[in-house]
Amino acid sequence: MADGHVNKCKECNKKDVRDNRKDKIDYYRAYDTERGNRQDPSYLRQYREKYPKKYSAHTAVNNAVARGELTALPCEVCNDTKTVAHHDDYNYPLQVRWLCQGHHVQWHKENGPGLNGD
Repeated sequence: MADGHVNKCKECNKKDVRDNRKDKIDYYRAYDTERGNRQDPSYLRQYREKYPKKYSAHTAVNNAVARGELTALPCEVCNDTKTVAHHDDYNYPLQVRWLCQGHHVQWHKENGPGLNGD
């Protein structure tokens, strides 16, 4: 509506959104795929060439998580369950700390980049 409110309850609105997505699933899958691939391929290529150890470490962690060899843990600072893997030293790709995005950014502001990342 013009005032920013919807004339139905939250549960009904959520049901309508789910039904809409189900009815137009091909459109939303294409949209999600495009949205998830925003980086230009040339940028990705340059990043991988500039930071080979970082790229290798990130890939190793993603593969280990996919295989079940590594499990994401809650943030070691605030116990938030939505975490990212942080490398103190990229020479040890599977030695990671699990930090929420906010504490990960804070760690880098205080400590700079991880060791051996370039």
